[in-house]
Amino acid sequence: MSYENDIPVTADVEAESWAAVLTPRLAQFAAVARHEHVTRAAQELGVPQSTLSRAMVRLEEDLGVSLFARRGRTVALTPAGRTFLRSVERALAEVDRAAESVRADADPAAGLVSFGFLHTLGTETVPGLIRSFRVDHPRVRFQLVQNYGEAMIERMRAGGLDLCLTSPVPDAPDLVARRLDEQRLRLVVPDDHRLAGRRRVRLAEAASELFVTLEPGYGLRRITDALCAEAGFTPRIAFEGEEAETLRGLVAAGLGVALLPPPAVPRPGVAELTVTAPRAVREIGVAWLDGHPDTPPVAAFKKFLLSRRGQLLT
Repeated sequence: MSYENDIPVTADVEAESWAAVLTPRLAQFAAVARHEHVTRAAQELGVPQSTLSRAMVRLEEDLGVSLFARRGRTVALTPAGRTFLRSVERALAEVDRAAESVRADADPAAGLVSFGFLHTLGTETVPGLIRSFRVDHPRVRFQLVQNYGEAMIERMRAGGLDLCLTSPVPDAPDLVARRLDEQRLRLVVPDDHRLAGRRRVRLAEAASELFVTLEPGYGLRRITDALCAEAGFTPRIAFEGEEAETLRGLVAAGLGVALLPPPAVPRPGVAELTVTAPRAVREIGVAWLDGHPDTPPVAAFKKFLLSRRGQLLT
């Protein structure tokens, strides 16, 4: 142990451990600095005066700096103490703000729900869900994320989402997933296509066509590949995109055909055909982390979503 200004310096405190070592004493230090009196600070904090005195001595020992000039139980900050106090007060204020923020997010009436959903559910389905939920929970706030399924699940695993609507319904040991509804997919072709005059079609009849699809990793792409495989062919890909309505526009432009959910509003330039074989649907479900505790607003929204089973898309 070395000494500086008669204060012992502990050599075993590593830089990365300062927060762990000092944090429990910061509020105590701020109270002593505010009162400039150990006894009055101890009374405010509800700790014995001797305990607080020892804590301040240990704080100075750990830092290797004199923070106080002592006159009995009355103390005055040294220049180093005043410098330290300014940073301590900012740190404690930030802790207060963080605590108030997480408490506000968990408030049953006005808390926060972090909710993810697929691009194709963003036009009507999710706005309708939120509008209906807020009839009974008008002050609940939403942090919304629109993305493809795998990206949302990874974000959820990282703590950035409470729950998400996705397709296909995921099957993973760290997730809980519940099927809510299914959506028929249509074969979308240009309005001057050889199949455009049909109402129904077997997917195998499109085996020779170029397809426009979502990129690998998107749930709808996996479903498209699986349905084409079931129909006996591997689709030839003309374009891979990130958004279903872009694909519908490219179909209208004659770039290829696509398997897509119904549009929010009819799009000119395309014909949308019912696929009779194989059965072309995608399941939509809600997923959340297994064992993850819910705040009251998240629990309420989860219960609401589960109550919409079979009615999600109506």
